[in-house]
Amino acid sequence: MELIDPRQLLVKVAKVLDDLNIPYVVTGGMAVTIWGRVRFTADIDMVIELKTNDIDILASELLKLSEFGYVDKDAMREALANQGEFNFIEGNSGIKVDFWAKSQIPELNRRVAKDVLEQRVYFISPEDLILSKLRWYKISPSSRHIEDVASVLKISGEILDRKYLSEQSRRQETWDELDKLLN
Repeated sequence: MELIDPRQLLVKVAKVLDDLNIPYVVTGGMAVTIWGRVRFTADIDMVIELKTNDIDILASELLKLSEFGYVDKDAMREALANQGEFNFIEGNSGIKVDFWAKSQIPELNRRVAKDVLEQRVYFISPEDLILSKLRWYKISPSSRHIEDVASVLKISGEILDRKYLSEQSRRQETWDELDKLLN
């Protein structure tokens, strides 16, 4: 397997999504690296606003990125129906992109464009990343989620919209955990 910088795959996938007018945000470990501390991530997590008529063309364009790439159209349809996840595996590197298919993504209104390898890529806002990590922690109390939130608070703390964070964390019932981290 060829070792590649995962950012190379990220910009290729972002270009495909942009070219197909499929709205997206990058989240997970890649977003933590942008808003918090740099950390190893074994995959790329993206939330995409997918429609049924996008499935065939998206699968086709993703498969053009790698001779040995893998994506399952049935898994894409199931992910869209259940607001769940499907994967694309880049065959040359083995890097996996986890796509979370949604019919609507509220975080799109707050997404932030960043330059990655000289290409514009849209990332989840630091506040929405924190909120997402807190929701995941509530579902699966992994210390990784809390460490990620703490690093984003530490590194991006000065730019955070604290009022938005407070309101939204109360709404999703994760305020207690956020309050501990803020203090």
